[in-house]
Amino acid sequence: MAGRLPAIVIDNGTGYTKLGFAGNKEPQFIIPSAIAIRESAKIGDQATRRLAKGIDDLDFFIGDEALDAAGYAVKYPIRHGIVEDWDLMERFWEQSIFKYLRAEPEDHYFLLTEPPLNTPENREYTAEIMFESFNVPGLYIAVQAVLALAASWTSRQMGERTLTGLVIDSGDGVTHCIPVAEGYVIGSCIKHIPIAGRNVTYFIQNLLREREVGIPPEQSLETAKAIKEKLCYICPDIAKEFSRYDQEPSKWIKKYEGINAITKQKFSVDVGYERFLGPEIFFHPEFSNPD
Repeated sequence: MAGRLPAIVIDNGTGYTKLGFAGNKEPQFIIPSAIAIRESAKIGDQATRRLAKGIDDLDFFIGDEALDAAGYAVKYPIRHGIVEDWDLMERFWEQSIFKYLRAEPEDHYFLLTEPPLNTPENREYTAEIMFESFNVPGLYIAVQAVLALAASWTSRQMGERTLTGLVIDSGDGVTHCIPVAEGYVIGSCIKHIPIAGRNVTYFIQNLLREREVGIPPEQSLETAKAIKEKLCYICPDIAKEFSRYDQEPSKWIKKYEGINAITKQKFSVDVGYERFLGPEIFFHPEFSNPD
C-alpha cells in the first residue's frame, strides 16, 4: 500500500508548521510550532524524559491547543530554524500525523523541509525518528529555498520554469538569503541575519509597554503579534513617515481592539509609530538592540 497514497508534506518552521498532502494547492493545517507539556516535566533533561515513558508522555498538546492549555509549559522545539529538542519534536510530529492529518505513516512517503546549512547530524536524527519511530516507507528532506523556487512554477510558463534564483526566506526565527543554481544551494554564499518575525513582535511589544497603553500583561505578546500581522508595513522614508503621523494623526493612527482573556472586557489600543517602526528593525537593527 506504500506509495499509492499521496505523500505527506511537513514544513517545520520556528513559529509555524504547515501540514498537508502532496498534490494539494495549499496546506491542510498551519499551526504554531509549539508543544505544551506538564510544568512538572524537566524540559532540558531529555534523558529523564526518555526513562519516564507512561501517561505523562501522552499528556501534551501542540499548535493552537498548546497555546491555550492552562497549567502547561509551552515550548518551541525549533529555534532559529534548527531543532533543539528532539524528544519534543518527535512528539510534535506524532500528533501532527495522527491527530491532524489522521494518517498512518506506514502508508505514505514523507517530504520534510530543512533550513540551509542544516547539519548532517540533524538530518540523521530526523531520518532516525521517521524510519524507526514512525516506520515510514520513504523520506526526502529538501531545503526550503529549493522548494520555494519549485512552488513558483505554478505561475510560470513551461519554458520559464527554473530552479535557479535567489531566495530570501524570512520566517519567525531567522532570515536567510540563499542562492540556488539548478536546484543546488550554494552554501558558501548563504547570508543570514538573526532577525525575523519574532524579533519584530518583541520590539512592538516593548514599544507598547513603554507607552503603557493598558494592554493586559498576559496578552501583551499576543497583542503585539496581532498588530504586527494586521497593521504593520514597510515605509520608504522613515523621516517622512514620522512627519505624516504628526501632521495627520487621525488618518494614520489605527485602533486595535481585543478582549481581556480573564475579565472578558474589551480593550483598545491606538497604534501609531509602531506600524512602521516594527518592520524597520530589518534595516536598522540598532532600533531594537543598541548593542
